[in-house]
Amino acid sequence: MLINYSNATEFYLLGFPGSEELHHILFAIFFFFYLVTLMGNTVIIVIVCVNKRLQSPMYFFLGHLSALEILVTTIIVPVMLWGLLLPGMQTISLSACVVQLFLYLAVGTTEFALLGAMAVDHYVAVCNPLRYNIIMNRHACNFVVLVSWVFGFLFQIWAVYVTFQLTYCKSNVVNNFFCDRGQLLKLSCNNTLFTEFILFLMAVFVLFGSLIPTIVSYTYIISTILKIPSSSGRRKSFSTCASHFTCVVIGYGSCLFLYVKPKQTQAADYNWVVSLMVSVVTPFLNPFIFTLRNDKVIEALQDGVKRCCQLFRN
Repeated sequence: MLINYSNATEFYLLGFPGSEELHHILFAIFFFFYLVTLMGNTVIIVIVCVNKRLQSPMYFFLGHLSALEILVTTIIVPVMLWGLLLPGMQTISLSACVVQLFLYLAVGTTEFALLGAMAVDHYVAVCNPLRYNIIMNRHACNFVVLVSWVFGFLFQIWAVYVTFQLTYCKSNVVNNFFCDRGQLLKLSCNNTLFTEFILFLMAVFVLFGSLIPTIVSYTYIISTILKIPSSSGRRKSFSTCASHFTCVVIGYGSCLFLYVKPKQTQAADYNWVVSLMVSVVTPFLNPFIFTLRNDKVIEALQDGVKRCCQLFRN
């Protein structure tokens, strides 16, 4: 596995270091995280779809964000869990590696585009409340979501294509628990400096392209909130934006470390830690972030629990 492998048809995922007992403990922890992520985000999607009080652009975007969180963790975690149960390194075919990397990057790009759109939505809600329903109408929201999904999937086609056009002759062992692009580039015997620079520019475009409207929106939002005379009004406005802002800080913070660096092949030691943040921890936390600080979502959950109890009693 460590000899030259110029025509790679499969890769070996190195996975997590440590003993078999540690792997079993990690399996239990990540499996719990995965189940909670699936249940939490699915609950959000369901209540957004069925509860009339949540039929607004803010929760429409939240439902799509929850769907993206389910996708991004499902793309990575089942393969990772299977690797934790297997002795030694995990084998993954070339085609499976291509699909996993493409879906991971495409869903992530879509999520950042949607986070930028949610920031603008919050700006309109706080700074132009009287025109909110006119600006953020159903057609506008559907268009924004459609563009986010299409952009995310189209934008990453070239990036994945050029990655797998390289010749892998150094090794076919990927030092991560999934097909990490940085580690794949490291295995290539081609000169990847130009490719890495283009990928760096693409990452900058995606992250800062959605971060700039987010920063501008929150600058205006904070300025407007501070002008509200009553403390209860300021607290209510801050509470509306707090969940999204927390999600932005976690999401952008981890991805800035992972992708926005000119040398994509460096920092293998912490790449897998940041990858865990993106694919496991963030999707796990988001349902709690968006429910614990949102009164309408909590009320919708309480109503749903009451209805379920009534159905069981009948």
